[in-house]
Amino acid sequence: MFPGLGGRGMNPAKVKQMMKQMGINVTEVEDVEQVIIRTSSKDIVFNDANVSIMNAQGVDTYQVVGTPEEVAREIQVPDDDVRLVAEQTGVSEDQAREALKNANGDLAEAILALSS
Repeated sequence: MFPGLGGRGMNPAKVKQMMKQMGINVTEVEDVEQVIIRTSSKDIVFNDANVSIMNAQGVDTYQVVGTPEEVAREIQVPDDDVRLVAEQTGVSEDQAREALKNANGDLAEAILALSS
């Protein structure tokens, strides 16, 4: 399938030389402690990550190898929003904060939920 492999694998030095000829450079990122990929609903955390950067034709591509752990993200509700909802609905700040979290931070939705 790949010339030169012959079932034994390629010589790493030869692979490196071929990549250099093609303009591809790979470097390892040293002393990586943690990699976090953030989405709107969760964090994907790699505590044991190995990271390498492949540069091909001026474009850097990062490769992360490790064991991912998915952690749900808790919405951060500003204190001003909590106070506003509490004032508008007459509930405690703790209830207002919980309503805002349930409404994904939407002030109007939280006020309506507490008012009904």
